[in-house]
Amino acid sequence: MAAPPARVRAWRPDVPGVAEVLHAHFPDHAYPMHTHDTWTVLIVDVGTVRYDLERQEHSTARSRVTLLPPYVAHDGRSTNAGGFRKRVLYLEPDAVDVDRLGRAVDRPEWSDPPLRAAVDRVHRSLAHRGEELEAEVGLALVTERLRRHLAGVDVAPGDRRDSTLARHLRELLDAHVVDGITLEEAAAVLAAEPAVLVRAFRRETGIPPHRYLTGRRIDLARRRLLNGERAADVAVSVGFYDQAHLTRHFRRLLGVTPGAYAASA
Repeated sequence: MAAPPARVRAWRPDVPGVAEVLHAHFPDHAYPMHTHDTWTVLIVDVGTVRYDLERQEHSTARSRVTLLPPYVAHDGRSTNAGGFRKRVLYLEPDAVDVDRLGRAVDRPEWSDPPLRAAVDRVHRSLAHRGEELEAEVGLALVTERLRRHLAGVDVAPGDRRDSTLARHLRELLDAHVVDGITLEEAAAVLAAEPAVLVRAFRRETGIPPHRYLTGRRIDLARRRLLNGERAADVAVSVGFYDQAHLTRHFRRLLGVTPGAYAASA
């Protein structure tokens, strides 16, 4: 009996540093030796993948995060009869310090639950259009943790209180509620590392920057809905990608749809 066909979804998100995203189920495919011009951040959701990297055999399972460096040949094959499911972030070469390439070859995977959870959250954000800032916030924490792994230092940096930096980021977000601002742009304006910005803001406000911006947009949407405007028009006018994007966040925050909220008036 023939194995079921492979299922693949690949796309290029509008998130700085991410060259490509791949979600795949391979029932029986085995990769030959090949290279990428990007860093490969791999998590496996089902099965186990065995691969050779620089003539050393490795394997990655559900609990691990694998980081394969650019331009280093590797292959990949399942150790399970049912194949494997994986999710991959292909990151631009400058997203992780290329000077650490040798260390990535020596130790390409880590059992790091917070890192694994952060990579999962980035994938979940990237799966929805309009969630680029959330993905960018998550990616900043992922790449920082990867860099610290490669540097061999404590992967949990201490959070320093910086109310001024958090206030300046809040002011930037407030100034770009509708048109939005990327974390990369905010970091350039404030001359701070993206991950430092995220941690400082969360420490001061209790929420990450993307959630603050979403809350501001929901505030604007509520007022427009109560003025009798159509949800489809409101969504785009306050910064959401479309009505479905508004509805998802509106229901998550308030427990009802925009239509039900408007009807209550």
